[in-house]
Amino acid sequence: MSTYVLVPGFFFGPWVWEEVGRLLDDAGHQVRVVSLTGQGERAGEATPDVSVTTHVADIVDAIGDLSEVVLVLHSGATIAGTAAADRVPERLRRIVYVDTAPFPDGMAQIEFLPPDVQAEQRRQIETEGQGWLLPARPFDEDDQLRDPVALADLSARDLALMRRRASAQPAAMVLGPARRPAEIPDTPRTLLACTFSIEQVQAMVAAGVPAFSMLAGPEWTMTGLPTGHWPMLSRPKELAELLAGS
Repeated sequence: MSTYVLVPGFFFGPWVWEEVGRLLDDAGHQVRVVSLTGQGERAGEATPDVSVTTHVADIVDAIGDLSEVVLVLHSGATIAGTAAADRVPERLRRIVYVDTAPFPDGMAQIEFLPPDVQAEQRRQIETEGQGWLLPARPFDEDDQLRDPVALADLSARDLALMRRRASAQPAAMVLGPARRPAEIPDTPRTLLACTFSIEQVQAMVAAGVPAFSMLAGPEWTMTGLPTGHWPMLSRPKELAELLAGS
């Protein structure tokens, strides 16, 4: 049996992993879900001082003295989660990136987005988020129509739950750059690609696209799970099965 530490992406807390965690637990695995400062259920703790370093500490603390951990990072958890993994490689058996990937040193999460989306997020942070929060996206039917790839396979009930439980994201996680050590640990890593096909990912790795450059190397395996960006809600059973096989 394995030990899983699950980290939510932007806007959400541990609740988003509830079904996947239950399925892993039912299969006999140990599961620990990280609650990140200023996010999800801890949104009331958000301040301008919450930084990538804060979330790195949250993740390292959640791993604690566990060993042979499968660290599972979703979406915006990649920068803090990768930095945490770099700090405690001796405690990890594998890192699983769910529709995300590690960035090279110096790259911020926002730089992965198209220029127009970057500009809109920066505007939202400044005008709606007091300069230090990114408001949550609408997660409604219109949002799904505008972005059918990211919000694929989510029911109206899923969207209603996401709207109700989403919280603004501390902007440091959006704007703060990734920091990697000079020698990166060779921890085995798995990409579970949802909104990109494996063929698309491999083509971008081969082309040297910066956001995908860290996916090259013998430590990587790649598996497709075609669905939207939140497979823990749209495909929880399939996601749990893939994690259990990692």
